[in-house]
Amino acid sequence: MIAATAAGATAIAGITVGVSLGAIRTGSTDGSAASHIAPAALSATGANGQNHPTAESDSPLKPERTGTRSPASSASPLARPKAPLNASAKPSAATQHRAAAGPKASASPRASHSSGPSKPYEFYDSVEPQTVPAGAIVGTYSTGARPVPASAVAGRKQVLWIDTLATDPAGSGALDVEPGCATPSQVPGWVSSRLKAHPDQVAIVYMSLSEWPQVKADVASLPASMQSHIRWWVADPTGVPHIVPGSQATQWYWGSTYDESMAAPDFDPDLVAGPSTG
Repeated sequence: MIAATAAGATAIAGITVGVSLGAIRTGSTDGSAASHIAPAALSATGANGQNHPTAESDSPLKPERTGTRSPASSASPLARPKAPLNASAKPSAATQHRAAAGPKASASPRASHSSGPSKPYEFYDSVEPQTVPAGAIVGTYSTGARPVPASAVAGRKQVLWIDTLATDPAGSGALDVEPGCATPSQVPGWVSSRLKAHPDQVAIVYMSLSEWPQVKADVASLPASMQSHIRWWVADPTGVPHIVPGSQATQWYWGSTYDESMAAPDFDPDLVAGPSTG
């Protein structure tokens, strides 16, 4: 999933982030690479300054991600949204994550939703959040085989915590559904618990393009009011930036240290600030 996913003993789902303007490339909902509209704001070398494979080129993507990745060398050249989300001083107890590796951190302030992005943008996800370019939105894991301590995102202003076990709906803004992580049948309960704890927020669900139909079928029993607050984050790693029609975010690239996703303005993740470094 998200940047460096660790499924089972090693893979956690990946999320990708860094903010980019431009048009969206569209993918097919049946798993095939459909016709794409080139995003005007993306450089030919991709979001992290590396050459990314296109749907037509040889792809280095691996069927399994091990989480063994080399650090990124520079910040993303992609443009940021005109009105980026800024960290506020308002504390949120729900963001105090209990990571097995590392000490407990104090509650982190929630990022303000008063001014969200107006165009599609990029973000990253990784089990090694320190490799994500500075200033970028980073998704990382609160539960699972490799939980990330809050200290690993110290000083970060925009962090999306991802629950891989469906055990932290109140404290994490996204659920990772893939082998070794949460199952499709756990999604309805997680979404319901998440929205009851935070009725003013959304419930983000990450899964592969192939698992998406089953997950949608499983949440069909939820009240319409809850279904309208679900945001779909779909993995379709073609190597080409795009958003799969019907989803609000698409993980289009699997890298060695982090994954990258493109999000629509209405993705609306629950971003929080990491602990202070001062």
